[in-house]
Amino acid sequence: MQLRRRSFLQQGGLNFGALAAGTLLGDELASAELKHSLPHFAPQAKRVIFLTQSGGPSQIELFDHKPGLQKLAGTELPASVRQGQRLTGMTAGKQQLIMPSVAKFKQHGQSGTMIGEWLPHIGSIADEICLVKSMVTDQINHAPAMTKFLTGHQLAGRPSFGCWASYGLGSVNRNLPDYVVLLSRMKRGSDQPLYDHYWGSGFLPSRHQGVKLRNAKDPVLYLNDPDGFPRELRREMLDGLASINRQKYEQTFDPEIETRIQQYEMAFRMQTSIPDLTDLSDEPESTFDLYGPDSRRPGSYAANCILARRLAERNVRFIQLFHPDWDHHSRLSSWCVSRCVDTDQASAALVKDLKQRGLLEDTLVIWGGEFGRGVAGQGDWKSPQAGRDHHPRCFTVWMAGAGIKPGFSYGATDDFSYNAVENPVHVRDLHATALHQLGVDHERFTHRYQGLDFKLTGVESARVVHEILT
Repeated sequence: MQLRRRSFLQQGGLNFGALAAGTLLGDELASAELKHSLPHFAPQAKRVIFLTQSGGPSQIELFDHKPGLQKLAGTELPASVRQGQRLTGMTAGKQQLIMPSVAKFKQHGQSGTMIGEWLPHIGSIADEICLVKSMVTDQINHAPAMTKFLTGHQLAGRPSFGCWASYGLGSVNRNLPDYVVLLSRMKRGSDQPLYDHYWGSGFLPSRHQGVKLRNAKDPVLYLNDPDGFPRELRREMLDGLASINRQKYEQTFDPEIETRIQQYEMAFRMQTSIPDLTDLSDEPESTFDLYGPDSRRPGSYAANCILARRLAERNVRFIQLFHPDWDHHSRLSSWCVSRCVDTDQASAALVKDLKQRGLLEDTLVIWGGEFGRGVAGQGDWKSPQAGRDHHPRCFTVWMAGAGIKPGFSYGATDDFSYNAVENPVHVRDLHATALHQLGVDHERFTHRYQGLDFKLTGVESARVVHEILT
């Protein structure tokens, strides 16, 4: 019987599709074999809350006390310190005149940790947190540096840390996503873009990407049914749709079809779980007093910190908050102070709240941005209008909970807060350490894609920073 052209193309298309799907499925199976035993060892952290401060907070004003800079104010940064390091186009070719800290520092807690005056509430939890003062990264501009900070690679397209956690460990809560993202709603228009690939799944199945909760009446778009649409009818519709999708999957073995089925089911369950999560009317007055006055404003960083605690209570695996506009190239004493006011009380309150509820012991809290700021003043260093440029060679991140040493400072910078000179911690070391606390060996946690085994920490050497662990 003569084979018709249409039938040939249809069957050929299925065959070629099956070949391609077989390759994809082979990668999936190989990856499943590599991670089937997760966690690799008993974890100390059941979940992560990543307080992401986008724009590069100044370690010189906030955490890295350098009183000796006062005597060097207005002098040029020595070439022996700069060591020919790259500068951004905003300050390259200009004199690098030293600007001492605009903020004063004070000792806090039994640990005597020095913290800048603009973060008094963080100072109140000094004995709960670990300052890593010798962080380093490779990127000097925001988008590649933040992409590196969150995905382990400077180019977009790799899975973010939260996606890796979802992929490897999942979540015990079936009614909420494994990975939830909360963006601060600023009182003014934000100058700091936040790109979707910061919480994207990259080459991992798309069901692992971060689910962004919007600061709006409908936190998740297209989640609610139309008025008058019975829930029973929605259930019947999803069952029928799943049957059709499974038939298609049996023809093509496309893993994204499986993802689609699972995400439809997740959306159905979220129709009841999301309203319950985001309704703060059951929170007592003491909660809002703890997190500060801005916690009553929906979408504020403080309100998102309350949501982060509620998500932690519901055992969501990875919770990430983004607060932008730490990019203080000018007006340092007002611009940076404003961001501190936005975040200081709520960040400290979150740690206190988790502790009093018994959640801090198995929740890893990470606070930090993609890089730090340089010691040279941008603009006239003597002027209130002066700021600081980007600086990747040293910055500070703090961590708390889940086996992190409390009241501890690790690493050190030179007298100019310009180079990490003691125990440098690269971004990939931070990833390796966080994975370790989740019970994951970063060297063994891979995903095969296009014939290569990828991992969050990449191909360069990375280490778990055991010195900051209890």
